[in-house]
Amino acid sequence: MLSRLLKFLDASPVNFFAVKNIIAELEAAGYRRFDVQKPLGSVATGDKLYATKNDSSVFAFHIGMQPLAQGGFHLLCAHADSPTFRIKPNAEITCEGRIAKLNTEVYGGPIMSTWFDRPLTIAGRVILRGADAFTPETVLIHVGRPLLQISNLAIHFNRQVNDGVKLSKQKDMLPILGLITDELERGNMLLNIILEEVNRQRKATADDILDFDLYLADAQPACTFGAHDEFISSGRLDDLSMCYAGLEAMLATSNMKCPPATTNVLAIFDNEETGSQTKQGAASPFLASLLQRIAIAQSGGGKGESGSGMEAFYQAVERAFMVSADNAHAWHPNYSDKYDPTNHPMLGGGPVIKFNAAQKYASDASSAAVFAEICRQADVPCQRFVNHSDVAGGSTLGNILASSLPLRGVDMGNPILAMHSCRETGAVADHEYAVRAFTEFYAH
Repeated sequence: MLSRLLKFLDASPVNFFAVKNIIAELEAAGYRRFDVQKPLGSVATGDKLYATKNDSSVFAFHIGMQPLAQGGFHLLCAHADSPTFRIKPNAEITCEGRIAKLNTEVYGGPIMSTWFDRPLTIAGRVILRGADAFTPETVLIHVGRPLLQISNLAIHFNRQVNDGVKLSKQKDMLPILGLITDELERGNMLLNIILEEVNRQRKATADDILDFDLYLADAQPACTFGAHDEFISSGRLDDLSMCYAGLEAMLATSNMKCPPATTNVLAIFDNEETGSQTKQGAASPFLASLLQRIAIAQSGGGKGESGSGMEAFYQAVERAFMVSADNAHAWHPNYSDKYDPTNHPMLGGGPVIKFNAAQKYASDASSAAVFAEICRQADVPCQRFVNHSDVAGGSTLGNILASSLPLRGVDMGNPILAMHSCRETGAVADHEYAVRAFTEFYAH
C-alpha cells in the first residue's frame, strides 16, 4: 500500500498528472469515460463511470443497488492541486554572465523559503495547434530530471537571514534555468526544452506550441524516514495523499462481488489552494450537474416511483453524506504553543475530524459522530482538530461544496507537518488508517 502511494506521488508532480494517473487506475478497474458533451444514456446498478473537467479534475461514480432517490450517495472529495510556482508567459530572462532564469508567479500559499537550494523540475500541459481553433491538442510533459534551482543569497550578503527575511515573490523566487552556450538559445532555452519533451510523444515544431500551463515541482522522489521508517516525506501530500487514499478505497469496493447499496462518488477537484472558484473547483456546479444527469438517467428520464429525475436528485442530496478529505495539522514538537491545548492531533494517531466555530469546516456534532463511528467500525483511531483560538486557520472543500449542494458532511484529513512546504511530512500508519476508514465508508 505504501509503495503505491510513493509511486503515485512521484508520478504526479502537478494536478494534470495526478488526474491522468487516477484515470488510468479507474479504467484498469473497469470504469468507463462519461463524455459530458454527449447524452449519458441509461444507468444501471453496478455501472462504473467517470468524467473529467479541464484535465485537472475527475469524478468517478459506482452506481449502487438503491436508486439515488432512496439511497442517496456517499461522496468523498479531495483536491489535486498543491501550492507551487506557475511559469509566466514570455518567462525567460537573460541576465549577466549568460545566465537564464524564469519569471514565475506564486500559485496558492507555499512556504516560499522551503523552495530554495533544492533541485526542481517543470511539469504541466502544453497546448498545441489542433484541427481547428476550438479544439487544440493537449500534451502533458514532466521533465524527469533536475532542471532548475532557486538559489539563496549567501549569508555574507544577508547577515540577518537567520533572523527572518521578507521574501519578494517577484525578485527572490525566480529559478535559474541554465547558461546560454549558443546565441540561438537566447530567449529560446525554455521553448527548446518544452519542444524536446513534446517530441517524445508526438512530432511538433515550435510553431505548433500555442500556450502552456507549466509549474515548478520538487525533483526529489518521495521517501520514508525515521528510526522505523514510520514517516513519509514528499511534496504534495496535501492533498494527493487523500486523493490516493480515496482512490484505493473506491477501487477496493468496486472489486467486491456485489455493487454497494449506495452509489459511491469520488470527486477530485482542482484549485482548492486558490479558492475553488473555477469551473473545475468545488464551487462549480459541475458535480451537481453530473449527479442530476445520473439521477435523470436512472429514473428513465421521466416519471417514476420517486417522481422526476430532478426530484430524485433533490432527494438524493438530502440522503447523501460527504467526506471532505483534506490534510490536517499534526502537532509539532517544536511549536506546541501554536496548537489548541486539548485538540491537537498526533502523527500516527489516525484520521482527524476538523471543527471551526466560524464554519470554515463542514463538520458538526452530527456529521462528526457519523465519521467517528465509521472509523470505529473499521478499527481505526480517530482524532479531533480545533484551531488555537488566537491562531487563524484555513478553509477547505467541505463548506465550499456544501454552499452549492446542501450536503451533510464532515471535514477531515490525515495529520501532517509543514503543510504547504515544498516537502511535507506524514505518517505511514495514517495512510493505512485512511484507506481502511474510506473503504468502510464506501462499503456501507
